[in-house]
Amino acid sequence: MTDTAAGPPRAAVVAVERAEPLYASHDKVYPQRVAGRFRQIKWAALVVLLGLYYLAPWLRWDRGAGAPDQALLIDMPGRRAYFFWIEIWPQEVYYLTGLLILAAFGLFLATALAGRVWCGFTCPQTVWTDLFMLVERLIEGDRNQRLRLDSAGFSLAKAARKLTKHVVWVAIAAATGGAWILYFADAPTVLAEIFTGRASATVYGFIGLFTATTYLLAGWAREQVCIYMCPWPRFQAAMFDEHSLLVTYEAWRGEPRGHRKAGQSYDDRGHCVDCGLCVRVCPTGVDIRLGQQLACIGCALCVDACNGIMAKVGLPGGLIAYDSLARQTARSRGQSVRYRLLRGRTIAYAVLLVVVGAVMLSALATRSTLDLNVLPDRAPLFVRLSDGGIRNAYTLKIINKNRERQHYRLTADGIAGAGLSVLGVEAGADGAIELTVEGDSVGTFRAFLRAERKALAGESTPVTMALTEIDSGQSTQHETFFSGPKH
Repeated sequence: MTDTAAGPPRAAVVAVERAEPLYASHDKVYPQRVAGRFRQIKWAALVVLLGLYYLAPWLRWDRGAGAPDQALLIDMPGRRAYFFWIEIWPQEVYYLTGLLILAAFGLFLATALAGRVWCGFTCPQTVWTDLFMLVERLIEGDRNQRLRLDSAGFSLAKAARKLTKHVVWVAIAAATGGAWILYFADAPTVLAEIFTGRASATVYGFIGLFTATTYLLAGWAREQVCIYMCPWPRFQAAMFDEHSLLVTYEAWRGEPRGHRKAGQSYDDRGHCVDCGLCVRVCPTGVDIRLGQQLACIGCALCVDACNGIMAKVGLPGGLIAYDSLARQTARSRGQSVRYRLLRGRTIAYAVLLVVVGAVMLSALATRSTLDLNVLPDRAPLFVRLSDGGIRNAYTLKIINKNRERQHYRLTADGIAGAGLSVLGVEAGADGAIELTVEGDSVGTFRAFLRAERKALAGESTPVTMALTEIDSGQSTQHETFFSGPKH
């Protein structure tokens, strides 16, 4: 008889003892310098994107007297957002929604076509990490030198190199945080205030926040942001298919891999010489030869590394390539498959992108410089007058998006014989009410509408407030209601 009280079998105990730990310690990645086409593309993207980020707040755009002349500005105190000739008011926040939708569909389309091209070349985390690693390489040396430096004991030379690197990192991070602030205030003015100590605590606080996050994420966290913190890799695979361009390894051609001696034939072995350079140049430490992985950001530096090795050993490049799985599979069978640009998902994303873009352009092209908001009083809903009439009160907000003062004529339609008046404004000889609103501002008025009880349709009668610009004839209207007693 088996004694079950004696505990689990010895084999189970050994299996538990040998189980992998739930949490593994982080192994620091030491990317090695590499040259090639994709590395050049990444350098070009870095220069262009960082140049745009740091220099864009200094672009000027003449909007006339009294208006800010910064081309790109989010004016929080003035409640405006400026993008060259476009001025967005708080009431037009839907334009921001449209931009976010455009960005989302654009990213979906790019992912369906070329995989994680955003992550590998244009993501801010990638761009700033590339810059920080460049500084690290210039100060501490390439991969092997950095490994030796980190494993060496304390010395003044090591401390000087480490301190210099971190000082430069903090300087870049501070420039990044400072540049972000320039998008929310006049760049020359706020920069002078920052360096003379006259800026507000809010400005210094946000500079400190963005300095700290840039320093930590690009200098210390690096690939851990891409692997563990960023949600994008978790759901982007839903946008891939067999025709999406990805960083791939031709296992059918490279395996079995192994080190090669001079003059050795490749008849009974693969083309991969197992040099490991593709792993050493990877900024996230991925071995692409193991297949597609969440940690691969699609930067294609392993492609440059492998092509360089293939050229040295006299073999054709493309063992690691930016290619589709369909073409890789076809080549393994000796076939040829063209890259399919037009596919169901790419067409759908492109159509959605065009539709949303067209709606946005149409809205901007037909955008009115006049808007009217009417807010009826709720307490009380109406007032009974001594002559038997019913009066409702409204708060009118007239938005004048022109730079010049404008004059308007206000009318109310929907109730026969109703009389309209505005507090502090005398009606004209013809009974018309004219209102004036300063340029680029919101005019607030108190309006009253009086009607006979017999003219009302019930407890709530539809009313249309109409506003017409006297000089240009441009008009707008707002549908509201007139409250009355029960019949």
